[in-house]
Amino acid sequence: MQLKGDALSVDFTSLPKTELEKKKQSLQERYRDFQAKKLNLNMARGKPGTDQLRLSEEMLNILTSDSNLHASTGEDCRNYGLPNGLPELRTIFAQMMDVDADHVILGGNSSLNMMFDTVSLGMTKGFGGCEPWGRQDHLKFLCPSPGYDRHFAVTEYFGFELITVKMTPEGPDMDEVEEYVKDPTVKGMWCVPKYSNPTGITYSDETVRRIANLKPAAKDFRIFWDNAYCVHDLTDTPDHLLSLWDECKKAGTLENVFFFASTSKITFPGAGIAAMACGDENYKQLRRRNSFQTIGPDKLNELRHLYFLKDFNGVKAQMAKHRALLEPKFHTVLSKLEKELSGKGVATWSKPNGGYFISVDVLPGCAKRVVQLCAEAGVKLTDAGATFPYGKDPQDSNIRVAPTFPPISELEQAMELFCISVQLAAVEKLLA
Repeated sequence: MQLKGDALSVDFTSLPKTELEKKKQSLQERYRDFQAKKLNLNMARGKPGTDQLRLSEEMLNILTSDSNLHASTGEDCRNYGLPNGLPELRTIFAQMMDVDADHVILGGNSSLNMMFDTVSLGMTKGFGGCEPWGRQDHLKFLCPSPGYDRHFAVTEYFGFELITVKMTPEGPDMDEVEEYVKDPTVKGMWCVPKYSNPTGITYSDETVRRIANLKPAAKDFRIFWDNAYCVHDLTDTPDHLLSLWDECKKAGTLENVFFFASTSKITFPGAGIAAMACGDENYKQLRRRNSFQTIGPDKLNELRHLYFLKDFNGVKAQMAKHRALLEPKFHTVLSKLEKELSGKGVATWSKPNGGYFISVDVLPGCAKRVVQLCAEAGVKLTDAGATFPYGKDPQDSNIRVAPTFPPISELEQAMELFCISVQLAAVEKLLA
């Protein structure tokens, strides 16, 4: 998304103290005006808006007493059976995830739940014939950052030491990754490969190939490839993600990766379908675990999704409707950032072609102050530092902006306050 900035902007970092004092006074006046409005807006998480949820309301009544409630295989979807899920829905997920359909396992509504369970399996049973992670000492997990806080929280919960890997415009810094995996106590890496949370970048072909060709010292090293935004394009020139599945098959490393996706931001986040896929040995192990854990998934919900989406073309048609609602919101945020902050030397930001977030980097040492200022004037943002392991951004500069949930009228107010807060925090920092 290309937007024009304000050509008359002045770089704050070049201003003398007297000019900065004037800027501070002016910004404080604008800030107090916002405080007087007593706003109560929440941009803390990337939730679909109410208008997006309405796109799937047909699903609520799609199954009736006259519906065919049997799978194509003949099983009654009201009963036990089909532990891997409906074959046609597995095929849809395979096309979304760019994997083989016969290696797809369907779950409940949460892919994060499937990731948690998979880490738990590693803790209790182990992978690759190795001792369970829970019986090994001082384990580490690689966390490309800025990244997804809920990913980091899963491995923190299980006691892993979280290792920050720098994110670049191409994806994780692969020089760092290739060095870290020489350590046998490094057991895995989190990845959001397309429209990464929060930076919005998509891993380059070279990055995907280097990931596929990793030779970790730990035989039980596993990559958690969370392709959460695989169909969440917002422009006519969407990013392309090379198939890690195909590259791993070429390299003979398919057992190194678990693949995940869901319909959480396609249909209903609270009542969608999650899926995962993996290589032969991992697949056998997961199927055995699932045979003890459940007799079968919610096939009626799978049937709802199948009748509603029909096929992969139906998924793409549904996502075109989402784009029509989301693109104006992203444009609102980016336009406000360009108008208010461009050329002032106080912030840089991503301009993603899809996904759910915009990543803003403010002056080092200012992110917490920006979030505090916004909160005290009625706009809640994601906590500063949340995009790094343990919630600690070493530069205190990154802020994740989530444009999706508020209506545009509220988004415009929230972003005006955000831009005032970024400038005010910067002026305070420069004067200090």
